[in-house]
Amino acid sequence: PRLLSQFFFADERVTRVVAEINGLDAELDPQQYLVLLNQLHLSQAQLLAVLERIMEECIPTQRHSRDYLVKFPEELLVDNLGNHMLFAAECLLAGTFLEMEESDGAQLRPQARNLLCSLELVRTVLREQSLSQPNSYPEPVRAVLIQFDQLFAEFELSYVSSLVAVKSPDEIYRQQEIIVLFCETVERALHLGYLTQEMIDGYEPLLMFTIPRLAIISGLLIYPEGPLSLERRPEEMSRVFSPFYNLLKKIRDLLWVLSAEELCLLERSLCTAE
Repeated sequence: PRLLSQFFFADERVTRVVAEINGLDAELDPQQYLVLLNQLHLSQAQLLAVLERIMEECIPTQRHSRDYLVKFPEELLVDNLGNHMLFAAECLLAGTFLEMEESDGAQLRPQARNLLCSLELVRTVLREQSLSQPNSYPEPVRAVLIQFDQLFAEFELSYVSSLVAVKSPDEIYRQQEIIVLFCETVERALHLGYLTQEMIDGYEPLLMFTIPRLAIISGLLIYPEGPLSLERRPEEMSRVFSPFYNLLKKIRDLLWVLSAEELCLLERSLCTAE
């Protein structure tokens, strides 16, 4: 049950697979090479998972901030992102520039080298600690973990930023505006009886259509200075809505001529229509 013991055996698995890969001629047995490569990725993922738990236990208040993750596209925020970063660092150090220009890869190589050297130091220090005092984390161990955590975060941000357009602070703020709009829309819909708390608690599938529809009306009429403000230029709106700028103007113009009773009838119909 001790994390350092778990780390020792996870590290043993990585070492064993690496030794098998180094002793194999990939050209003579490409199928076995692919099998071992998959085993390496799995064993490294297990090693990083244990290491993450160790850092949470050992240096919980000294972890490097991961606030930058909100800038990443949602499709990148997967469970194995850390393992992908480690694989990317290994490729960069070997001179293989996956998914990026060679010039960008060359700039990232020093960071990749520092990260991998730090990981090797962490592995050495934790192995020694697991064999001597597996129940404690002395200051030298903590210092090594803090350094690795920082280098990993810095490389992760730099690597992803070189591949994709990370969200700007303005775009993040616009997304937060949309979240607020949806929350206020739900609160208003509950107050007016368009929705019930039971529907929300039960994850009623119809809500996936109802809430965005109501949010468009709320954003155009009830909160006109919010994220759907048509006083902004299209490029100043969130990318969720900017492609529909002209359509939103037409919808707003139609909503303006509705009476209160007609607007209520429209919103109720949007809560039931498929």
